[in-house]
Amino acid sequence: MSTSEIVTAALTLKQIEPDVYVGTTQPCPWPKAYGGDLVGPATAALMRSVADDKRIHSTHSYFLRPADIGAEVRYEVERLRDGRGYATRQLRAYQSGKVIYTALASFQKPEAGDSYTSAFPGDVPDPGDLPTSREHLSGAEATAATEYWSGGRGFDMRHVPDPIYLRVGNRQPRQAVWVKPFDPLRPVDGLTTEQLHTAALAYVCDYTILEPVLRVLGRPWGEPGLVTASLDHAMWFHRGGPVDDWLLYVQDAVAADTGRGLGTGRFFTRDRRHLATVAQEGMIRTS
Repeated sequence: MSTSEIVTAALTLKQIEPDVYVGTTQPCPWPKAYGGDLVGPATAALMRSVADDKRIHSTHSYFLRPADIGAEVRYEVERLRDGRGYATRQLRAYQSGKVIYTALASFQKPEAGDSYTSAFPGDVPDPGDLPTSREHLSGAEATAATEYWSGGRGFDMRHVPDPIYLRVGNRQPRQAVWVKPFDPLRPVDGLTTEQLHTAALAYVCDYTILEPVLRVLGRPWGEPGLVTASLDHAMWFHRGGPVDDWLLYVQDAVAADTGRGLGTGRFFTRDRRHLATVAQEGMIRTS
């Protein structure tokens, strides 16, 4: 599968009943599917259940069971409320007859209001001046993991400071990652262009959100015996914007204890508009 097809395939859902959709998780070198491979399609399913005059502004979700790779997931949406200004939806995702993921989402009819955006960091190099993941991993042993990190995720990622794939250098509790699809996003049936970009943002948000926690703990992704898993997730969509250009994902470690870590992140466009905020807690275990 080419990089241009990864995100499209993940967000493509087949409607089999009213408010019921099925999709398939994408390949990755780990025993279970990538967390964003549930968040992204779930966001797409939720948006398809709401009239076009309302836009998604927040989701809150839990990962209940690991998802099998390359297997069908059934997304069932429940319409909890449809008001004049806001709507609320609930979603359950099933695999092999078991609930693996749940989400609540709120939608708003756009209205006039005051505006504020948080500060864009002023000390981040341009993405074109940063090494690619493949360049960082040049000379490393070729494995399924290094190939995946190098270019198998559909998104180009440029880290500040250096990534933590195989080693941790700087252990500060903050990092920034420039992200952009390797290829332009392709249209997806059932989604407007704006909805496609929103779902793609939800899809990419989980790749690196725990990295500030791993960084401050000094634990690279490739550490033998390291096991991580997404536990819960929240995302707030402040304003729309294109996802097929570079976005800066500014991330902070908040806490780590008892085998869990919490990270937060903010997405900015290159012209410094704050698009979305993410908070996620994950399991972090070492043997």
